[in-house]
Amino acid sequence: MSRILITGAGGMVGRALMAELAEADHEVIATDLAPPPDLPTNARFTRMDVTSGDPAQVIGAERPEVIVHLASIVTPPPGAGRAFAHRVDVEGTRKVLAAALATGTRRLVVTSSGAAYGYHADNPDWLRESDPVRGNPEFPYSDHKRQVEDMLAQVRRTDPGLEQVVLRVGTVLGAGTDNQITALFRKKRLLTISGSDSPFVFIWTRDLARILLRAATDGPAGIYNVAGDGALTMSEIAQRLGKPVLRLPAWSLKAALAIAHPLRLSRYGPEQVRFLQYRPVLANDALKRDFGYVPEKTSAETFEFWKTWAGL
Repeated sequence: MSRILITGAGGMVGRALMAELAEADHEVIATDLAPPPDLPTNARFTRMDVTSGDPAQVIGAERPEVIVHLASIVTPPPGAGRAFAHRVDVEGTRKVLAAALATGTRRLVVTSSGAAYGYHADNPDWLRESDPVRGNPEFPYSDHKRQVEDMLAQVRRTDPGLEQVVLRVGTVLGAGTDNQITALFRKKRLLTISGSDSPFVFIWTRDLARILLRAATDGPAGIYNVAGDGALTMSEIAQRLGKPVLRLPAWSLKAALAIAHPLRLSRYGPEQVRFLQYRPVLANDALKRDFGYVPEKTSAETFEFWKTWAGL
């Protein structure tokens, strides 16, 4: 039996993880700004704001053996900007990490992202864990995940006694997923860049929850890409949705966004074109071979599962 503390437990992934933990013989401390619904009987809620002094106080009082750090900001809420996301993603992780070291936590599990590799023209067709984590300064989420990974790498050198499991997660899809990525799939026409139909890799929410469960319990430490087998290009996604594809040259889309963004006609600036051109495509060989988990659903099956849930 282990005492496992989860940050960001109220999010979609946190709730899925707690559902997996409900049948396990572990004590679970769910932390977030508000209690998650339907806490399992082996879990209790403690409020923790990772941007405040809470991590030192809460983690110091609970003294968990394992921390699963899920708290993160993919898209800042209205009125919040990059500084807020940095306080949560980077400074929040720094505070959780410091508290883990101070209290002798045995293992830290962190959900990083494939975005940490960055959106670069020279990315290999399939990224592996040995490839450099470069991020992109123009993409806050990507840049913040790169900063977090740099921080974790430094601690692996200075404090090797703290076991780390770092999961570089692809696009998560499942029942209830509704975000800026799925918004692309709901449009009447799917946008892609001419000559750059870079694929998506998907991971089913429940697969991710099971991977997190293994990472928090009997799985090996290390860094692992997390994605289902295979990938889907935007053209293949459009075909599955029965929708047309709008292909635009990169230069024309950049020009249009350069005009639309300052006028607040689009939330995206010209830098976002790289997101469509050079998406990181994650190889999951190490996940299957070294971590010992084979995702139940492939990327294509995960997308079909979400498509059915979304009624598309």
